[in-house]
Amino acid sequence: QVQLVESGGGLVQPGGSLRLSCVASGFTLDYYAVGWFRQAPGKEREGVSCITSSGGSTVYADSVKGRFTISRDNAKNTVYLQMNSLKPEDTAVYYCNARYNNNNYWGQGTQVTVSS
Repeated sequence: QVQLVESGGGLVQPGGSLRLSCVASGFTLDYYAVGWFRQAPGKEREGVSCITSSGGSTVYADSVKGRFTISRDNAKNTVYLQMNSLKPEDTAVYYCNARYNNNNYWGQGTQVTVSS
């Protein structure tokens, strides 16, 4: 069964850190570009960061530049999102997405809540 499973979300205080993981099963991530997206209540889903299949190129939304880092370990079929200096406005459900040719897979999401 093809699926992406996110984990690592939770409740953290402002200024704290979390590391999200996106693990693929049923297919290999090697050829896939992977992106992290988020959706806050009442808002549209927005792109946060993405990484090419080789990991050689990354892109970040302006709102997270300098605070978030995307990386991948193809041997573990996993993509990570390291989130530092978290702010209340980072609160959202975070989703990972894998794309290659006509294949486009989404995970179920993991909740990140930044609050004191």
